[in-house]
Amino acid sequence: MDLLLHFRTFLRVADLGGFSAAARALNTSQPAVSRQVAELEAQLGARLLHRSSTGIALTEDGAAFLDQARAAVEAADAALATLGEARGQVAGRVRLGAGVAFGRLHVVPRLAPLLARHPGLSVELVLGDGAADLVGDALDATIRIGALTDPALVARRIGMTRRVVVASPDYLARAGTPARPEELAGHECLIFTGLSTGAAWPFEGPGGQVLVPVAGRFRANSSEAVRAAVLAGMGLYLAPLWLFAEELRTGQVSAVLPEWTPSLLPIQAVFPTRRQVPARVRAVVEHLAAEFRLDPTLTDHAGA
Repeated sequence: MDLLLHFRTFLRVADLGGFSAAARALNTSQPAVSRQVAELEAQLGARLLHRSSTGIALTEDGAAFLDQARAAVEAADAALATLGEARGQVAGRVRLGAGVAFGRLHVVPRLAPLLARHPGLSVELVLGDGAADLVGDALDATIRIGALTDPALVARRIGMTRRVVVASPDYLARAGTPARPEELAGHECLIFTGLSTGAAWPFEGPGGQVLVPVAGRFRANSSEAVRAAVLAGMGLYLAPLWLFAEELRTGQVSAVLPEWTPSLLPIQAVFPTRRQVPARVRAVVEHLAAEFRLDPTLTDHAGA
């Protein structure tokens, strides 16, 4: 019996609240997960989970064993990581979360050198524009842009990004170019519903920060969709610079209100636990941080 495997399975069931969710996270079947937990209970001589038609819950023994199992798995991972680092090796799978556009534009193109350097390392990229559930999605880390509102999350800053209002030359030729933020009221503004400030855009001016309400006939919960709408000439959008770096360079889009630049946004690697980050996860995060420092759209002048 592989005790560590069974410990990991039990932890995943407990963290995700069910056998089916654990099976999806572990890329195995629900019967296999159920069997491993049953085998672990038989080995321990204790029932770890209450099973019912409405779900599972930890027994008193299960709650007592949970922290011990987690500590054992983390100690084993740390020992393996120490040995691997001593040999200059990083191995294992890293499940990394990121926004759809950011992952496509700035994570995927930077992974090839890392994977070539560490043949035993693999990366599974989980993309989505909503706030990722690190535990529920079984992520080792996720990349988030902007300030964190959950004090329980553990984060490391790996970059910074500026924002700029952009539009296609075609839209500006039709609708004119706003000279001040308040003039946005007369424009079609494209709304990304994942923005923390909602349908209001923050700007920094001579008197400090101002929050300007905006409106438009197109809204989306996908940064890729809003990006496509900008390129189609559908309106103005307050975008992170990295989203349109190439288009700004080639003139496919233009920046407006440059003297009202909003404050910088941090790019952060967020982890699900305060415990030691495994070497394989640390290798991915450190590689991306080093790469981002070379890109002026992903760092400030002081570096990240």
